[in-house]
Amino acid sequence: MTANDRFPPNVPSVDQSDRMVPCNLRQSGSTPVEMLISTRVRKSPFWHLSIEAGCWRATVYNRMYHPRGYVKPEHGGAMAEYDALVNRVTMWNVAVERQIRVRGPDAEAFVNRVITRDATKIAPMRGKYTILCNEKGGILNDPVLLRLDRDEFWFSISDSDLQLWLEGVNVGLGHDVEIAELDVATVQIQGPLSEELMEDLFGEDVRKLEYYELMEAEISGCPVVISQTGFSGEKGYEIYLRDATLHAEALWYAVLGRGARFGLRVIAPAHHRRIAAGILSWGQDMDAETSPFQVNLDYQVPRRKDADYIGRAALEAQRAEIDAGRYPFKLKLAGLRMGGAPITDYAPDFWLVTTPEGARVGYVTSPWWSPELGCNIGLAHVPPEMTGIGTELRVQLPETLAEMSGQPVAAEVVEVPFRPSAHAGAREQAQASGRDWAG
Repeated sequence: MTANDRFPPNVPSVDQSDRMVPCNLRQSGSTPVEMLISTRVRKSPFWHLSIEAGCWRATVYNRMYHPRGYVKPEHGGAMAEYDALVNRVTMWNVAVERQIRVRGPDAEAFVNRVITRDATKIAPMRGKYTILCNEKGGILNDPVLLRLDRDEFWFSISDSDLQLWLEGVNVGLGHDVEIAELDVATVQIQGPLSEELMEDLFGEDVRKLEYYELMEAEISGCPVVISQTGFSGEKGYEIYLRDATLHAEALWYAVLGRGARFGLRVIAPAHHRRIAAGILSWGQDMDAETSPFQVNLDYQVPRRKDADYIGRAALEAQRAEIDAGRYPFKLKLAGLRMGGAPITDYAPDFWLVTTPEGARVGYVTSPWWSPELGCNIGLAHVPPEMTGIGTELRVQLPETLAEMSGQPVAAEVVEVPFRPSAHAGAREQAQASGRDWAG
């Protein structure tokens, strides 16, 4: 048996000709490997605490070990964690959201140059979901941007090394700013009882926090920044622990102790819930070769912004093509409802999407089972002409999930988000206001 017999070619019928490095669509499935734990990948200040809490598997995110499972499959696995999230309250170790600080007299001007949205509209002690693009309009990172003061911003980054990009950009721009990673580590408190737990931890001022608003606080004598944000679509908060290498245990045990009466459970980041909310994952749904116009992030590209920003010319040219009815990309993200047995764990491959006639045309980036909808859902890259609501497609699931051996399952293009979130996102707010861009 040759290698090509085991792993077929990289599906040339899925048109990725507008990418330099096509996504690997070979269907290799789960592979019997063990993650090597070594000193070349960082252990966060919460790593040992996650292990103590039952973490049994992990991945690497921002060159840091990232817990991705606490409940073993024989005890309900990821869907037991989902139950805790949507019905009670959960804590997540998300120290991998490295905090990159930009501080100095030119901080606002510098940040405004590297993000697409208008940094001047972010007031101190507020935040926004943002993207940074390269000169071709590719998405380099999609952080939550926190403004701590007039001259201080924190990029709470997704899975790409943004610090090196920021430092490199400023070599040319020469702005009077300091760019550095902070000794700050984050936990998320997510779920319908999160507000009650946070009030118990920090007092009633937490209830006054608006979406994306920040406040300074203390817990067990440790200084923290709190935001009403999260990666779940549920009500939730993030706690940014300062001097985290010194105070990790104090924060962790304080939250666990007070959380017990609310049924708090330590879980992995809730990809099952974020998919339902239409929240994207960098590296999974998009990367540096993906335009925001391909992944429903067009609202991040302003029609009015006075200052120049990196990627502006390319993005405005792309928007002009789209406005003229000429979509300039081979693939576009769509939401799918799918058949098959319930998908209750991470997909090891980008599963292939076909037409009803069997032609392979795209791939699923993020699938999961939705208990509320009673079906599998997923985000998928498909040709733009196949993204209309109600379009019928097929998905080639693994044999363990297929309804009939060797046969793809039925899929239909549907609206995203799949179900409402606790807070309407900037995209939904812009649409409600009749705009295709956010402030």
